[in-house]
Amino acid sequence: MKKLFPNAASALDGLLRDGMLIASGGFGLCGLPERLLDAIQASGVKNLTFVSNNAGIDNEGIGKLLRTRQVAKMISSYVGENKEFERQYLAGELEVEFCPQGTLAERMRAGGAGIPGFYTKTGVGTAVAEGKEVKVFDGPNGPEEYILERGIFADLSIVKAWKADTTGNLVFRKTARNFNLPAATCGKVCVVEVEEVVPAGSLDPDCIHLPGVYVQRMIVGAPYDKKIEFVTTRPRETA
Repeated sequence: MKKLFPNAASALDGLLRDGMLIASGGFGLCGLPERLLDAIQASGVKNLTFVSNNAGIDNEGIGKLLRTRQVAKMISSYVGENKEFERQYLAGELEVEFCPQGTLAERMRAGGAGIPGFYTKTGVGTAVAEGKEVKVFDGPNGPEEYILERGIFADLSIVKAWKADTTGNLVFRKTARNFNLPAATCGKVCVVEVEEVVPAGSLDPDCIHLPGVYVQRMIVGAPYDKKIEFVTTRPRETA
């Protein structure tokens, strides 16, 4: 099966539709599937629900799609660096489902493993637990309350990797591994952008982070510009 496509638009061809649920990798501006997000923006699809750790920043990452009003709902754990996100949320223009960061990662992982739900202590007694089933289980400290969280089954996964071989085996680079790995597994179709594609068999099997069985389509997105969320400097010390 040929997995490598010439560009992001062709890799997403036939996959996009209004109202779909998309799981997107990345953390802040690290490991974002930039080329795929640009292609989604250019396609004009709307009323999208995005599952992502965050919504990027203004005009970067999912922030671009917020500007064009293509996102109807965000399922995220952190959204503090995006003014347009804040404006739309406070104005009632954007539906938001906040989810603790570890719970969000596990919801994606569970979906990728075919697990429809799991119980966790995180969020018990808080707004996170509202409307969710609560059960008591014997934990390490005796009987404790746990809430039911549901696995995420996305229509599409878009992720960014460092290297891939031609069969789709992926290697993520350092912290760019973040949410990309669980996001990749929970979609019906996974489209990946990578910096480099190498021949099959040239990657050390012990260093592969995600097997190619999870990957249906790929593009080479390089070269990339390294973007920084906050530039922090200090006065140069006098010699």
